[in-house]
Amino acid sequence: MNTITKEISLQERDKAVNWHPYTQMKTADDAIPIVKGKGIYLYDTEGKKYLDVVSSWWVTLHGHSHPYIAQRVFEQLNTLEQVIFAGFTHEPAVQFSENLLKLLPDSQEKVFYSDNGSTAVEVALKMCIQYAYNKEKKKTKILAFKNAYHGDTFGAMSVSGKSFWTKPFESMLFEVVFIDTPNAENLENLQQQIKELAGEVACFIYEPLVQGAAGMLMYKAEDLSQLMNFCREEGILMIQDEVFTGFGRTGKLFAADYLTEKPDIMCFSKGLTGGTMPMGITTCSNDIYDAFLSEDRYKTLFHGHSFTANPLACTAALASMELLLTNETQMNINRITHQHSEFVKALALHPRVEKVRQIGTILAFDFKTGNGTSYFNEIGKKLYNEFLQRGIIMRPLGNVIYLVPPYCITSEELDFVYQNIIEILDTFRD
Repeated sequence: MNTITKEISLQERDKAVNWHPYTQMKTADDAIPIVKGKGIYLYDTEGKKYLDVVSSWWVTLHGHSHPYIAQRVFEQLNTLEQVIFAGFTHEPAVQFSENLLKLLPDSQEKVFYSDNGSTAVEVALKMCIQYAYNKEKKKTKILAFKNAYHGDTFGAMSVSGKSFWTKPFESMLFEVVFIDTPNAENLENLQQQIKELAGEVACFIYEPLVQGAAGMLMYKAEDLSQLMNFCREEGILMIQDEVFTGFGRTGKLFAADYLTEKPDIMCFSKGLTGGTMPMGITTCSNDIYDAFLSEDRYKTLFHGHSFTANPLACTAALASMELLLTNETQMNINRITHQHSEFVKALALHPRVEKVRQIGTILAFDFKTGNGTSYFNEIGKKLYNEFLQRGIIMRPLGNVIYLVPPYCITSEELDFVYQNIIEILDTFRD
C-alpha cells in the first residue's frame, strides 16, 4: 500500500518550532519564507522578490550576499574560524580596530569587542560605572533621553525610555534620569537639571541626531554639541550610541562627524559587518582604559563573550568597511541623500503626511491618523501588508513610515518605492 506523504511547507515548519522577535505569535501572519538574497532584493519560496528598503532591520549596508564580503569570509573560514580572545589575538581583530579608530574622533583609542548592539551598550555602561568605582567615586546615576532605545538586555532596557516593552521588568531596572532631547528653547533648562545632579552622574548615554526605534525622531547636531560641551565641563562621561547611525546612515561616516564635541565612549553594531553576521563594538578613550590598569586584579573589566572578536565577523567588518570607503559607495550615499531630499519636497505637500524628516539615507514621516504617533497603532500592520503586496519590505513603526535602504539601491528602484508610497497615500483606506 502506497502512503502519500504531504510535503510540509517552510512556513508550517517554522510555525511549529520558532518564536519570532517583537511578534505576538497568537495573531501574527505566517512568516514569509526567504530562500535567497541578492543586492537590494530578497526572494521567497514562490520566487516572488521583495525590495528590502529597511535593510533587514537596518543592518545591510551593501546589499544581500555581497560577493566581496562572502569571498573574504570564505577565505577566513578556511584559515581561522574562532579563537578565544582572552590571552590570544589575531590579524582581523587587530586590523579592524586599527582601521576603525582612524575614522573615529581622536577621543576613541581602544576597542572592546562583543556580539550585538545591546551588549555593546552594556559594556559601555559597565565601563562608566566601574570607572567611577575604580577611582573611588560615588557616581552611579545615569542620564538618558526620553524616548531612547538602546537595546533589550537589562542594562540597555534601563537606559531606554519606559514603555509597554519594558513594563514587565520595571522593578528590576536601575535608576536613570531621563531628560528631553535638546533644542534652542530647552537647552538652558536641561543644563540646570544636569548641573544639580552632576556630582552623582556616572555617564550620559544618547542616540546622536536620530532616535530610531522611537519613530525616527530627529534633532539638531548643534544642540547636541552644546549639551555635550556642558556635560564635559561638569565631568560627566558621554556614551554615544551609534549602533544605528554608524557607517554612513546619516550621510557622513558617523553621526559624530556632525558634532563639535567628542564622546568618551562609542557603541557600534548593525551595519558593522555589512549585515553579514552579528558583532558589537564599544570604543573608549585612554582615560577610561587607564582607570582599569592596576596591580589590583579586582579593577579588571570583567566582561566577555565566547565569540568576542570572532575572526569571521572581524573579516566581514573589514570587507564591509573597505566597500563603505570606496568612491562608488560614497557616491551612492550622496545620491540617495539627494534623492530623498527631492522626494521630501513632494511628500511634505501630501494631505495624509506630517512631520517629514530626513538626514542622509534615513527618511521618515508620520502617516496622519488624527490620533498622534504610536508604535502600537494598528495602521502599521495594514501599511506593512500594503507594501508587501507591492513587493516592498517596509516595516512601519506604528504610523511612522521610514526608508533606510542599502547603499546599492538604484535611482530607479528608489523612484519605484517613492511612487508606491504616493499611491498608497492616495488610495489607502483605514
